[in-house]
Amino acid sequence: MLSVFNVDKLYELLKDFYRIAQIRITVFDSDLHELVSYPKDIAPVCQLVRSSSAGIDACANCDRSACAEAAKQGETYIYRCHAGLTEAIAPLYVNEVLIGYLFFGHVFSYDSYEEGVSAILDACQGLPVDTAALESACQNLPLISYDYVRSATQILRSVASYLILERMATLQEGKLAVQLDAYLSRNFTKEFTAQDLCAEFGIGKTQLYRLAKELYGHGIAQHIRNLRMEQAKSMLLDRNGMSISEIASKCGYTDYNYFISVFSREVGCSPGIFRKTRHIQAKHN
Repeated sequence: MLSVFNVDKLYELLKDFYRIAQIRITVFDSDLHELVSYPKDIAPVCQLVRSSSAGIDACANCDRSACAEAAKQGETYIYRCHAGLTEAIAPLYVNEVLIGYLFFGHVFSYDSYEEGVSAILDACQGLPVDTAALESACQNLPLISYDYVRSATQILRSVASYLILERMATLQEGKLAVQLDAYLSRNFTKEFTAQDLCAEFGIGKTQLYRLAKELYGHGIAQHIRNLRMEQAKSMLLDRNGMSISEIASKCGYTDYNYFISVFSREVGCSPGIFRKTRHIQAKHN
């Protein structure tokens, strides 16, 4: 785990969310271990779904897929779980490092009970669940509109930002992923290979790629390009008028034409057009 969570403070925050939204909310760490939730007990529908090893595995796989998608998007992700209930996940970042997830779920969001019960029974057909008990449990869930879910998701985003701001979750100094991220942030304009990084940190390529996926949602090379492009854009907007060839060099590109090609592909226009367009926009603002 990359982070330290203040579970007591988080519990009180989750309780406040529940008082407002009446939706169960949970915090997972980056390894998808549940740290704290409110209320503690899951909904009867979910208890039935997880009453078998097949159901437990299906829920775990669903959570993993949803967290991966939220991390990929870099924002809150609303989805229907494998059992037909509506859920939302907000990735938690500290200094651009993914350290966990804020999650709400077990929401029965359909236009009618008939539609919802039918959808959930159909979704759970492959699981050894008592159909009558599952239908009865569905009938006891509150019927929640999609607009309500969307509003609750906005609050979820605010809760995610607040818990980071209030340092309810912080990075553990010295952790390998944190060290790797700091190293790349300092050295992204230099030339090095994956093998160089493995030697620097004493790890294998498989572990390096896994760390990169956890941290950024993509590979090391793409992350370095992103850092270089952000620096290039900042330099292009600087009023000191540094030439594009100078900017290319300072961003780690010895080949001017290659820099133009990469910038155009990643940003959507050439460096010259980017600079000209942004300066024109600045004059009009």
